[in-house]
Amino acid sequence: MLYAIMATDVANSLESRLAARPAHLARLEQLKTEGRLILAGPHPAIDSNDPGPAGFSGSLIVAEFESLRAAEQWANADPYRAAGVYANVMVKPFKRVLP
Repeated sequence: MLYAIMATDVANSLESRLAARPAHLARLEQLKTEGRLILAGPHPAIDSNDPGPAGFSGSLIVAEFESLRAAEQWANADPYRAAGVYANVMVKPFKRVLP
């Protein structure tokens, strides 16, 4: 089943985010290689694809997992979580309708 992982960043997370980004992306690449990643990306803190020093306010990942528990475990092991980038993370079942 698909699950949406929705994370909100702490204030001024950009430096920590950049430091943990390679490890974060490696885990996403693994999901992609396994054919389980639907989409992933950050929420810019301002209305711009490149927010510069404004940074990001959070992230969204939609991927396939065996269960809600498996999705939560995966989300809790994210390098951004360990680096203190995320203030909170919510994982919910997701039903894809379009496209």
